[in-house]
Amino acid sequence: MIEFLSDPHVWASLLTLTALEIVLGIDNLIFLSIVSSRLPLHQQALARRIGLALALLGRIALLFSLTWLIGLTEPIASIFGFEVSWRDLVLLGGGLFLLVKGTMETHHMLEGHEEGASIATITFFSAVVQIIILDVVFALDSIITAIGMAEHLSIMITAVVIAMIVMLVAADPVSNFVNRHPTVKMLALSFLLLVGVALIADGMHFHIPRGYLYFAIAFSCAVEGLNLWASAARKKRHAAAESQASTGSDG
Repeated sequence: MIEFLSDPHVWASLLTLTALEIVLGIDNLIFLSIVSSRLPLHQQALARRIGLALALLGRIALLFSLTWLIGLTEPIASIFGFEVSWRDLVLLGGGLFLLVKGTMETHHMLEGHEEGASIATITFFSAVVQIIILDVVFALDSIITAIGMAEHLSIMITAVVIAMIVMLVAADPVSNFVNRHPTVKMLALSFLLLVGVALIADGMHFHIPRGYLYFAIAFSCAVEGLNLWASAARKKRHAAAESQASTGSDG
């Protein structure tokens, strides 16, 4: 065991795999913030924690079922020469769900708050189930990648656990920030739509490198960060001008 831990290749594999799991967890974190925002305020944090905890157990269970998991990539049918596997069906289903969910949430955000209309909500159970199901969809590719990158099951489990702990810590601040800023929430929904398209493409055997998606959302977030900074600066100047005007009128 000591020799295993002293192997630099083991630590390099663990660090690389952990970083990969954290980056791939961005999709899940954004979906988490969108779904939990539809719950009453006092239930949101609990739903995120329970959803992520159960998702962690699901990921570990998948890792312990490596033979079955690898078997998901084997073709189960051929349609006009196009070979379909269970993995393809899961990715197609997850991608379509994200497109539907993203479109519905965008509609709710832009047109669902009419004056006098009640705010649509979802049940606590429904939110947790959605978080778990989408995590399984997001986990498939990352876990299959983990199988190819690491030789030891303990390394893969450790990387998944560390990544999930990071997500648990980041879930509340990220969700609160997204929900405080409607424009950021719109960017998050746009990102979910992009991920949905990428999942459908993967299911159709057209791989879109996630780096392109992450660059697009990172660039958009940087622009939106500048917008928020400029808006805060304008509000500060406006408040200072009002304060001076009030002081001058008093004098």
